[in-house]
Amino acid sequence: MDTNETARAAVRSGSAALGIEFGSTRIKAVLIGPDLLPIATGGHEWRASLEAGIWTYSLDDVWRGAQAAVADLAATVREQLGEELRQVKALGVSAMMHGYLVLDAEGEQLVGFRTWQNTMTQEAAGELTQLFQQNVPQRWSVAHLYQAILNGEEHVARIDYLTTLSAYVHWKLTGERVLGVGDASGMFPIDVAAGTYHQGMLAQFDELVADRGYPWKLADILPEVRRAGENAGQLTEAGALLLDPTGSLQAGAPMAPPEGDAGTGMVATNAVAQRTANVSAGTSIFAMVVLEGPLKALHEELDLVTTPAGDLVAMAHCNNGALDLSAWVNVFGEALTAYGVEVDTGRLFETLYRSALDGAPDAGGMLAYNFVAGEHVVGLEEGRPLFVRHPSNDFSLANFMRTHLFAALGALRVGMDVLTLDEGVQVDSMFAHGGLFKTEGVAQGFLAAAMNTPVSVGEIAGEGGAWGMALLAAYLDAADRSLPQWLAEEVFAGAEVSTMSPDPRDVEGFNRFMDRFRRGLVIERAAVDVG
Repeated sequence: MDTNETARAAVRSGSAALGIEFGSTRIKAVLIGPDLLPIATGGHEWRASLEAGIWTYSLDDVWRGAQAAVADLAATVREQLGEELRQVKALGVSAMMHGYLVLDAEGEQLVGFRTWQNTMTQEAAGELTQLFQQNVPQRWSVAHLYQAILNGEEHVARIDYLTTLSAYVHWKLTGERVLGVGDASGMFPIDVAAGTYHQGMLAQFDELVADRGYPWKLADILPEVRRAGENAGQLTEAGALLLDPTGSLQAGAPMAPPEGDAGTGMVATNAVAQRTANVSAGTSIFAMVVLEGPLKALHEELDLVTTPAGDLVAMAHCNNGALDLSAWVNVFGEALTAYGVEVDTGRLFETLYRSALDGAPDAGGMLAYNFVAGEHVVGLEEGRPLFVRHPSNDFSLANFMRTHLFAALGALRVGMDVLTLDEGVQVDSMFAHGGLFKTEGVAQGFLAAAMNTPVSVGEIAGEGGAWGMALLAAYLDAADRSLPQWLAEEVFAGAEVSTMSPDPRDVEGFNRFMDRFRRGLVIERAAVDVG
């Protein structure tokens, strides 16, 4: 049977699994067959809006976008396979983690959805971090809730359901108020052994706000926590119509616990086993390391979340990734255009990135900061992109590009040093993905040097987080094995990856760069103070 016929048979028999992910700029739907590979994809572009100083998405746009992505997927199935998408074996939804989405007892939204992008909860996050003795980032749901309490917002007393975007969509599709443990770990701290919210910390929070007289306890308004492989309800008739108003998609499919995009990214890169890590680099950059046990101390540079299976993860999240680097590449493109050269953007990026391979191991003694926005890992509320050099430095294109590629990894190294040096965490394998790593052998090698560990890249991430969510839906039938075991044996056994070990000269060079990076932060702070 050829590939298309296998795909047709999967669609016709309803043996395919569907994953839908609500990313920050794109809603994507992926249909996978029994072989766990994508059959077809669909998508819809959307973006956040800034309303009264708050980054948000309207719930109407959530459903318009979901319907558009599913319709696009169904059209692809129809055009490429000649089949109608009527039934799936299982499905699941994932979305941007964290944030603040609150509903009353009638299911009506109380205030606009406050996304992870908002940095309006500094006071609340700081107080809760000290109360729990666990880092509570500003974007976590409980930080948003407590900040609303501190602000005296009247809607708080009327909250019946506090949820994330993925759990909200899941609730509308199934009627079940549940959430995957990975996304739940961005709402409130998780007790890894129990697989649910930390009961002691729940009690601490309730005591903290007891004098406010609210009619709820925190546990009552949060979604129930489920781990990967556990059934989280089924698609109802009303839910099927929300995804496909034409009525073609049938109800009844079992649904996986909804998850956050960080968790589906871990699944899509086979980085859910202990001592594995994945690094994602785009507009922001972050590393997620699956731990063998709890950390010894509180570290405000690190978020503690979990895998979709419930294993503890340390997340070094940096707000600034490749935006400043891309801006410099674009300036070179403008110069070429002004000279009358037709610029191929992809080739331009590759050429400039590859030039960095000819630079000195420490980038010639130069320094850059990629801080377009604030960077909490180094204690900056605001950022200023900077490039600094001494008159005696070798100011060449190779060293210039290496400096900026190193800078994109600088804050991440600060966070990872807390894990590897202060906590002694061991990492056996690291997978890198995202736009920074598209040029083969450049940023990959520099990341290996920065982390002093082998780094792999490849096509194993498939269709990204939406594929990861589809895999979690398919995993409902395989929960007799652990998620790491199932992924290793069934999904990634034949995956082709390219692995680079750290070059000792580059390791030493990056360490010298990092010494300048840390000492030079006074320059960055001065630039912020100047305005």
